[in-house]
Amino acid sequence: MSSTPSTVAEAPVRILLVEDDSTISGMLAEILAENGFAASAVGSAPEMDRALERGDVDLIVLDVMLPGEDGLAICRRLRAASSVPIIMLTALGEEVDRIVGLEIGADDYVTKPFNSRELIARIRALLRRCRATGAPTATGARLRPFRFAGWRVYPAERQLYSPEGVRVTTTSAEFDLLLAFCQNPGRVLSREQLLDLTHGGLAGPIERTVDVHVSRIRQKIEADPRDPVLIKTVRLGGYVFTPGVEAA
Repeated sequence: MSSTPSTVAEAPVRILLVEDDSTISGMLAEILAENGFAASAVGSAPEMDRALERGDVDLIVLDVMLPGEDGLAICRRLRAASSVPIIMLTALGEEVDRIVGLEIGADDYVTKPFNSRELIARIRALLRRCRATGAPTATGARLRPFRFAGWRVYPAERQLYSPEGVRVTTTSAEFDLLLAFCQNPGRVLSREQLLDLTHGGLAGPIERTVDVHVSRIRQKIEADPRDPVLIKTVRLGGYVFTPGVEAA
């Protein structure tokens, strides 16, 4: 009697919706479920904190306009302690408001009103980016860690460590950019090339968004972010990663 090997179904991605409008959160939870995600919804920062304490969350969809602690403050607080992917929902129309969200650590944003298919596409794109560097390559090997100027980058774990051995929290977009630089040391990379190297993952107007994330990386790895030596700006060209990079 022949038998076929059993397979274990992959657990669905767990998404936490932080949205105080019950109609919107209910609609989004239904759409996410239809697309294979496990969604739960909360309406405020305290409810979100309790949900995070109860179990792991793979991605957070965070509304900006919330009662009490707003989405921007929540994002800033979460990013100080966690690298969980965050997509912000905003009804704010000005580009500067969306850029603020990226500057404080959001990985992507969707402006209300939005097409549900766009949100699903952005969620899947962000999850792909988060998994890409930890996935086996075509030869079955994982990307090896990198070392530059005393810093260590671990692609599989998506972790960055300082020369002192302290883990430094990064957003998904920041890590993707830093990894792209480590893989292309000494090469001038335009903003469009950086966008391609990060799997098209940087939301918003290309030039402004890349600049925002580069600025955030500089704040973390440069001795003096105002006079950067590791990530140099090339006028009319883009950026160049100057330190020597070797396998850690």
